Amino acid sequence: MHSFLYYYLIFINCVAFAAYGADKAFARLHSWRVPEIWLLLLAALGGSAGAFIAMQLFRHKTLHFKFIFGVPLIFFLQVAVISYFFYKG
Repeated sequence: MHSFLYYYLIFINCVAFAAYGADKAFARLHSWRVPEIWLLLLAALGGSAGAFIAMQLFRHKTLHFKFIFGVPLIFFLQVAVISYFFYKG
């Protein structure tokens, strides 16, 4: 069960990182954008670390309140939940 979780977290964080990077590239091109709800949803589904790293690396969504506080909050909540279940058993 733990190995599935590890692979899932690696996958979803890579997807979140790529989505934030793609959205930044689309923004520069004045093209179609990834909806903010999808970016936040990827973070909430376990991709918060990838989302946060992409925010810092690409300097993307760093002026939006819901991203500045939301993504780190989601990350810390996810770490707390994973830690609880990991150390519980």
